[in-house]
Order: sequence, then C-alpha cells, then structure tokens
Amino acid sequence: MATASRPLAVITGASTGIGYELARLAANNGYDLLIAADEPEILEAAGRLRAGSTKIDAVEADLSTIEGNDQLLAATLGRPIAALFANAGRGLGHGFIDQDFDKMRKVIDTNVTGTLYLVYRVGQQMRDAREGRILMTGSIAGFIPGTFQAVYNGTKALIDSFSIALRAELKDSGVSVTCLMPGPTDTEFFRRADLLDTKVGSDSEQPAAEVAKIGFDAMQRGDADVVVGWRNKLQAAVANVLPATLLAEQHRLPTAPGSANHPATES
Repeated sequence: MATASRPLAVITGASTGIGYELARLAANNGYDLLIAADEPEILEAAGRLRAGSTKIDAVEADLSTIEGNDQLLAATLGRPIAALFANAGRGLGHGFIDQDFDKMRKVIDTNVTGTLYLVYRVGQQMRDAREGRILMTGSIAGFIPGTFQAVYNGTKALIDSFSIALRAELKDSGVSVTCLMPGPTDTEFFRRADLLDTKVGSDSEQPAAEVAKIGFDAMQRGDADVVVGWRNKLQAAVANVLPATLLAEQHRLPTAPGSANHPATES
C-alpha cells in the first residue's frame, strides 16, 4: 500500500450533527478521513465532504458491536490512525421501566461497549507509535442523574470519567485524550431519542458546527476536557455542589414526557 502523506482521522457517528462537523474540520485541517455510522446516510456525508486532496472513505457498520468496530478498523488497511473522534452515540427518553429493553441495550452498547472497544484498539496502536490524539464525545448529562434519561446519562457519566482516567494512564506516552462535553445541540439526537415532546427536545440548542469547533480545537491543544457554552459550564459547576436527589428532580422538568407543552407541571 502506498504511503500516505496526510494523517488519517477516524470519525464515528459522522453522518450528521457533531460527528459530521468534526469530519469537516478534520478534512479542512489536513487529515484524510475514514468516517462511520450505522446508517446509509454516511455514504452521502462522504460525498458532501469530498474536496481537494482529502481522501475520504466511509463505512456503514453497527458500532454497538465488536464486529462493526472491527469492520471499521479493517477499512484503515493498516494505515496508522493519527486522530480518533469517538463520537458515535445514542439517546433514549421516557421512564426506565417504560422503555424497550432492546433499545436501551443499544444505547449502552453504542455509547459504552462499542466506544471503549474502539478506543482500546486504537489506543494500543497510538501508544505503540507514541503519538496520536483521541477525542471522546461525552456530555454534561454525565454530571446529572438523568430522570427520564437514566440510561443515557449513566453512559455519559462513564465516558466523562473514563476519558480522564485514560488520559492519566497515557501520560507521557505521546497520546492525548480529550473529552468534549456539550449540552443540548442542534442535531438529530432528540428525534432519534423520542424526546421531541419534551422541553429539552423543543428548546433552542447550540449549533453542531460551533460545538464541533470547540471540541476540535481542544483536542488539537491537548486539553483534558471542554464544556461547551457558559450555561453548560454553570450547570456543570452547580452539579458538583447540589445533592444528587435535587439534581434528579431538576432534570425531571425539561425531560418529562409532554413537558414541551406543559413545562411547569412537574416539580
């Protein structure tokens, strides 16, 4: 295989939203791209991203599975990965007892199992090469017990914590780990998570391009983490002070089913 002059970036969950914008930024900053998602729209995204000398390949794979992540890794054809954007994720609204267990498991397997497996495999390569950058998409949701989003918030709590622990383990290895922690963002997330009838799903959100730029720049600097937006920074700070039981009750207000039409009915 011919030696590539441009470094390779792998971006998951890149068909839309933050992942797509991260891919666009990587392409504009000198990376070749390997992008992946579990839907055919990833092929359309690759077409939109192709420009100039950037080489872009796309993989449609189930990133909640080991097999799907192995399929993605095989598509590198042995090229070293200079940057991994572990962005693939799923959400799920409504009460835990009312959720479909298979959908719930898909959230856990995508956000946690598949993500950690991919970081494990790529992290080994980067450590051996003594260079590389990893950006993991966590969330400020990880700071808050997620009433009506209990599973999702729990997975993001793990990612937020895991990324900082991994960063400490890889200290002085040449590999940096950064955690991007956005709040509500203008993506397909709320529709896919069945949250459009909630206040959080109907409120104004930060543009995905803005969130991605903040995360990309933080990764390039080698920062440990970045919370996007002053309101989210305030919320994260408050979450470190207030009791978890109170945080859970506050989370109920914007996430309760039907709260988009009756935002003040829950307390």
